[in-house]
Amino acid sequence: MKYYIIAGEASGDLHASNLMKALKQTDENAKFRFWGGDLMQQQGGELVKHYRDLAFMGFAEVLLNLRTILNNISFCKKDITAFQPDVLIFVDYPGFNLRLAKWAKKEGIPTHFYVSPQIWAWKENRIKDIKRDIDKMYVILPFEKEFYEEKHQFPVHFVGHPLIDAISQKKQIPTEAFKEEFNLDNRPIIALLPGSRKQEISKMLEVMLSIVQNYKNYQFVIAGAPSQDREFYRQFIKKSNVNLVMNRTYDLLSLATAALVTSGTATLETALFKVPEVVCYKGSFISYHIAKRIINLNYISLVNLIMDKEVVKELIQNDFNKKNLILELDKILDEKHRENIFKDYYLLEQKLGGTGASQKTAELIYNSIHEQKN
Repeated sequence: MKYYIIAGEASGDLHASNLMKALKQTDENAKFRFWGGDLMQQQGGELVKHYRDLAFMGFAEVLLNLRTILNNISFCKKDITAFQPDVLIFVDYPGFNLRLAKWAKKEGIPTHFYVSPQIWAWKENRIKDIKRDIDKMYVILPFEKEFYEEKHQFPVHFVGHPLIDAISQKKQIPTEAFKEEFNLDNRPIIALLPGSRKQEISKMLEVMLSIVQNYKNYQFVIAGAPSQDREFYRQFIKKSNVNLVMNRTYDLLSLATAALVTSGTATLETALFKVPEVVCYKGSFISYHIAKRIINLNYISLVNLIMDKEVVKELIQNDFNKKNLILELDKILDEKHRENIFKDYYLLEQKLGGTGASQKTAELIYNSIHEQKN
């Protein structure tokens, strides 16, 4: 069968690539055309557009790039029509994907959504569009099934979280070889995960790197995003004398003692690697104040949202500063505090439903389309 997949961010590229791998195991005749990234490209098929050309962060940034976004939607419709897929699979990225879903539904193309838009956080009115335009929804967070089915009477499949698959399949690297490759010494590692977009990285690293001189007994290592070039990070490395690891975030987390992490999927990845973390976020003034008024959540990190309590400290906007960062990093380097975090991390993993999310989703998609055809 022919699968057209749209992922617009680094996390979507990861989840979609694992789904593609599972689809190939389920359907030996699978053909792919997709919007995504390097990980999806490794699974074969044709990459139409890379997510680095699609990712616009925050409300103000989206408005400034609205013409580009609309042009991309128009181009995507034409490309889908030319490919004539058996199913259109959306991976998160709701602003773009839900617009396309409305069009695709009218065109009679089966619409499947993997990794639900976070409408439980904001824009809950999107449920109307989802119920109208999405044929099948596959959710990866345990509370999402209840949200959709009990609150909105829309049936969904809870498949578990694909990050557990991605991490469980990760091969352990020799520690000494990794350190030698990236010129690391024997001091404990504090990993810096500043995000994947340039404006986000610049904003987050400025504060994260301000504390390096306070921790002489540790080495700080930046996890370079696959969407960025090594050259982009040079300005930060020179200024603070820290190391950079490109496209090897999981290897870095497997060795890290602690981490400073920009809010997003990386907060959950860090927790699943059992690394105590401080969650950080700082957006543009306009975007932050708009978000503050329309998002109704007690927490911003997936770890705390899933556990429904503060497992990891969140430093948001003005609270994300040098003083607070030192205070919170000191806490997660303290052994007693770390023990409590580890206990919560193990409970978190149990809540996420174990391995097999990608394979379950692939089989559900394949069987659904196969039944429709027959």
